[in-house]
Amino acid sequence: MTAILSSIIAERPNEPAVIDAAGVTTWEQLDERVTRLVHALRERGLQPGDSVVTMLGNQVEFVEVAVACTHGGWVHVPLNWHSVAREVAYVIDDAQGRVVVADERWAHLIPAGPMSVCVAPTDATPDGFENYETMLAGSHSGEIADPARGGPMFYTSGTTGNPKGVRSSLSSVGGPPDLWLFIAHGFGPMIGVQPGARHVQLICGPMYHSAQWVMSIFTLYCGATLVLQHRFDAAEVLELVDTHHVTNMHLVPTQMVRMLDLPDEVRTRFDGSSLQSVLHGAAPCPPGAKRRMIEWLGPIVTEYYGGTEGGFISMANAQEWLDRPGTVGRPMAIIELLVVGADGAPVPPNMPGEIWFRNLMGSDFEYHNAPEKTASAHRSGGFATLGDIGYIDDDGYVFLSDRKIDMVVSGGVNIYPAEIEGILAEHPALMDVAVFGVPDDEMGESVHAALVLRSGLEWSDELHADLDAFCRQNLAGFKRPRSYQVVAVMPRSEAGKLTKRVLRDPWWADRSNSI
Repeated sequence: MTAILSSIIAERPNEPAVIDAAGVTTWEQLDERVTRLVHALRERGLQPGDSVVTMLGNQVEFVEVAVACTHGGWVHVPLNWHSVAREVAYVIDDAQGRVVVADERWAHLIPAGPMSVCVAPTDATPDGFENYETMLAGSHSGEIADPARGGPMFYTSGTTGNPKGVRSSLSSVGGPPDLWLFIAHGFGPMIGVQPGARHVQLICGPMYHSAQWVMSIFTLYCGATLVLQHRFDAAEVLELVDTHHVTNMHLVPTQMVRMLDLPDEVRTRFDGSSLQSVLHGAAPCPPGAKRRMIEWLGPIVTEYYGGTEGGFISMANAQEWLDRPGTVGRPMAIIELLVVGADGAPVPPNMPGEIWFRNLMGSDFEYHNAPEKTASAHRSGGFATLGDIGYIDDDGYVFLSDRKIDMVVSGGVNIYPAEIEGILAEHPALMDVAVFGVPDDEMGESVHAALVLRSGLEWSDELHADLDAFCRQNLAGFKRPRSYQVVAVMPRSEAGKLTKRVLRDPWWADRSNSI
């Protein structure tokens, strides 16, 4: 039996723990499958500290691997299933993945090398893979001897062209697994989940994202039933809420916009009386959409500001936001904020600057295999930054206005232009390229590429199609440019640095902020 789930199983063994497209997994079944998985991976030589990479959708197997890692002392590395083969191979190598567990939908992307396990029907398991169910059946559900705490390491797109793993306090290995109960139970009330209460958490965003991982695994450890939707569908979300009496869900602004855009007859059928908390973050939310969401669902809509590196930094409930439109709330009780100007000195209230944060409980992060990047995100006194620009008002409320780095946030997904620029630069028709975010009413931002063509070439439908095909081959779908513009020369400083703001600012000229 697993240490973390034992108390829940004692009270509710036959109640649903996870509901996904394949059906219902009870708490007792989840416990047995996780226990078998821990034994199976140990039998295959995994040691504490080893990495288990997954390329799984929102499915019960994702939950099983995540929980197994927290008992086996392993680092769980969730892969973005939109990635292309090159990106998958890089992360597996960088994380030193000992085992890769992939759904059959993405098994073709997994390179030869590490031990590979496929979630697929037994008679459809690809060559070179061990079948997941066969592996569990051949294991046993006896007591896990010497369990050890493990945790996740999430990869974020890299500003230097490759994604970087974020190792935080959640990634720590060693100590008893039930330390996770202490963490989850302390965190639960912040997101509207009381440990031991009968909550039902809907996960409608990809679980390879840190926020969705936290919303699923933390709430599970608080005793919540998880309802998993693999691909977001606004109308189906409403059906899932009413069918399963969902109490809690997490959204990004794009999802909110799509729910608000549903036909009136669909929204009218929605009851929603079971909902107790709707949490949203990951990207700036259009004020009109935020206000309409509160009017529709009531004062249960709460916004947070944070990131993979720092967790939750601030939070604003519905009334606070209505009183101060645009705020992302006050800092959490365990967070200290510092806003500094270009000279690195603190600035007074209401003056924008770079936002730095410090966790008063000592939690910190580092970028895996990237000491220089880690150092650049920290300053003396234990403060770190996500690279955001904003200010704090006289009452201590945080407002965001820009980003110091080039990151594009589209549909709640962080996209760094450097990687896209590096790929586009390989196209024989291009002399120079700059990628940045432009306004998109639905997605927040969309990826835009400014191009300098090689001498003698002109823009054409054929070149446009060729670039799109080139990007489809080399970039995940969410990273591909949605629009292009041809410029005669790229604005650069005398030192050769690209002054991208010259290209980007006109797109945002009529906006109150630039994210």
